[in-house]
Amino acid sequence: MSAENAAGTPPLLDVKNLSVRYPLRSGVVEAVRGVSFVLGRERLGIVGESGSGKSQTGRAILGLTPQPGIVAADRLRFDGIDLLSLPPREMRRLRGRRISMVMQDPKYSLNPVMTVGAQIVEACRVQKLAGGRAAKDRALDMLAAVKIDDPRRVFGLYPHELSGGMGQRAMIAMMLVGEPDLLIADEPTSALDVTIQLEVLKILDELVATRGMGLVFISHDLRLVASFCDRVLVMYGGRIVEEVAAARLGEAGHPYTRGLLGSAPRLSGSVHPLPVLERDPAWLA
Repeated sequence: MSAENAAGTPPLLDVKNLSVRYPLRSGVVEAVRGVSFVLGRERLGIVGESGSGKSQTGRAILGLTPQPGIVAADRLRFDGIDLLSLPPREMRRLRGRRISMVMQDPKYSLNPVMTVGAQIVEACRVQKLAGGRAAKDRALDMLAAVKIDDPRRVFGLYPHELSGGMGQRAMIAMMLVGEPDLLIADEPTSALDVTIQLEVLKILDELVATRGMGLVFISHDLRLVASFCDRVLVMYGGRIVEEVAAARLGEAGHPYTRGLLGSAPRLSGSVHPLPVLERDPAWLA
C-alpha cells in the first residue's frame, strides 16, 4: 500500500524497515526485522505466534523498547512526526495523549493500591488534560464511554475488585482519556470469555468509528481479527510474511498463514491426525 490513501492524505502511521535488536552475550536477537506498513484511520490487525514480533513492533512505535534493545528504521512517522528523532520529553508528551496502548492483562497494568478512578484522574493530570473536579468528571465520562453501567461505583473500586472484562474496560478508559489518534491494543481480549470479548470489541469498534482513531489490534486469533479488522498483517520470525484484506483472510496464499488457519480448532467433526504447522527456513531469509 502506498504512503497515501486514495484521497492523497498522508497516513496516520508510516513504518518502513523497522527493526528491533537485542545484543546479548550469545549474539544478537533480531526480534523485529524489516517491518513496513502504513495505517490510516482504520483497524489493522497484526497476527502471529508468540515470539513473532507483534508486541515488540507495538512497543517500538511507542518508544517503549526496554534496554538493551536497539530500534532502527528507515522511516517511523506518526502524523508527520519523526518518532525516531523525537526527544524523550516530547515522546512522553505524545505517548498517552496522541498515541496510547492497551496492554494484554489489566492485572499487570493497573496499580493494585490505587482505585480505578484515581488512576484515570492521574492520567488526566499527567497529560495536563484537566485537574480537580474536571479530571474526575472526565474520568467518569470515559468509564461511561466504555459501557460501564455504574461509573461512580467503579470509580471507587480497586483493580482486584473488578472482573476481567470490567478491568479491561477500565484500562481502555484510561488509555482513551486523552482522546488519542492512534490506539495500539495488545491482546486486549485474550484473558476474557467469548461474550465479554465481543463486548470489548464492540466498544473499540464504536470508538474508532466515532472518534476517527487508527487502531492496531495485536492478536493470536486469526478468526477474531478477520471478523473485526479491515486489514491483517501476518508476522513470522520478526517479519511480515503476508498482508491481506481481513474479509479475504480465508483466501490467504502464504503457507504460514494457511497453516495457522488450518490449526484453528473446530467445533464440529473430528480431525485426525491433528494438523501440524510445517515451517520453511526460507520464510526467514
